[in-house]
Amino acid sequence: MTDHLDWLALVAASVSWLVAWRLFHPRSFWYALGYPLTALRVRATWRKVALGCGLTKKRQRFWFTTVPGLIASTGVVQVKRRWQRISVDTKPWMWLPLPTRHGWRVTLHLLEGQIPADYSEAAERLAHSWGAHAVRVSSDKPGRLRLHVTMRDPLVKLNNLPASPDLLKITVGALETGRPWVIDFRTVPHWLNAGATQSGKSNLANALIVGLAPQPVALVGFDLKGGVEFTPYKSRLSALATSRPECTGLLDDLLGIMTDRMDLCRMAGARNIWQLPPYMRPTPIVVLVDELAELYLMADKSEKDDIAKTSTALLRVAQLGRAFGIYLFCCGQRIGSDLGPGVTALRAQCSGRVCHRVNDPETATMTLGDLDPAALDSARAIPAETPGVAIVASQDGQWYRARSHYVSEATAEHSAQTFAHLTPAWEDLINPNPVADPAPKGA
Repeated sequence: MTDHLDWLALVAASVSWLVAWRLFHPRSFWYALGYPLTALRVRATWRKVALGCGLTKKRQRFWFTTVPGLIASTGVVQVKRRWQRISVDTKPWMWLPLPTRHGWRVTLHLLEGQIPADYSEAAERLAHSWGAHAVRVSSDKPGRLRLHVTMRDPLVKLNNLPASPDLLKITVGALETGRPWVIDFRTVPHWLNAGATQSGKSNLANALIVGLAPQPVALVGFDLKGGVEFTPYKSRLSALATSRPECTGLLDDLLGIMTDRMDLCRMAGARNIWQLPPYMRPTPIVVLVDELAELYLMADKSEKDDIAKTSTALLRVAQLGRAFGIYLFCCGQRIGSDLGPGVTALRAQCSGRVCHRVNDPETATMTLGDLDPAALDSARAIPAETPGVAIVASQDGQWYRARSHYVSEATAEHSAQTFAHLTPAWEDLINPNPVADPAPKGA
């Protein structure tokens, strides 16, 4: 009896220790114990899983089979064995699964007639078969694809917002792969950010302000909600427009700045401001637009000319601004083709897309519809109780499920006030002083 109790105590202690290990240090538990067991299970059940998900192919194979022969006088069926050509369900070749921070990945060789889309359609079935959170499909060469399996949702809990030391590069959250979500304006100059109220759209703008405030850049705001969104950050904004006439004037100023920088680059023989010497390089400008639809809505026909002028100016900034250090981040609750051709043309210039939870499918289609139908389905499936979760399409040509770090208005306002001394004066940006050559001839 004592030995039995000792054995039960040992089992209970071992189970408690494993539970505590997984709870307090899940990463080491996964690499040491969780991944090896998962890899063995995946390899052992791959044939059944592939067959159940419709990923096998019928192939003719010679198989050693038993076939009925004669019936003896005793009534016993005599059988004989021989090689016979039969149809066999063949599974795709699977390499050894490799661990990742939040799951594992594995490379597969496609069978004849298969394409990556076949596996994308079966991704949900694969996830349920393996007890995983999600399965993503990617392909780097013909005939081969890679499955990225996430065992748990890495977006449930995020760490604090990290610092952004690189110019115009801001870490705003995390991707579903566990990697940081980085917005790099020098790589992807213009972004479109759609989302309903309380979906996390404004929180992403706050994260941008916190990341850009300590950098040597100029921030410009367009806030057609009467200034309630960006006025608390006015100390760090070089200019702020809160009405349509102010937006028209501010866009005219941006076009003038862009023209001056064109002349500067042409005289210096540079294709963009980043090819200029540091002493000649003008200050980069990041334009934050809130409620983009308000720039295109028309109460009566008298506003038609103003809207057309505003739309044309904003489109010109999007088409030409990247080379001259002017970048756009446009936000809106509703972005649809019914707002006019100007919105569609602007959307085409914004290669960075962020779609939070939206109230109408037209906004999701406008934001992500020209990229990948699977991304559109994922955007529509974002639940209301997960603010900050979004579908992101960026510089690598892929789309990801992501979540931004929570940044309160008080935190963003404090950051704006702390770095208010770095705010360039708008008059200095409009009328830049001529730069003298630091090394005159004959020196």
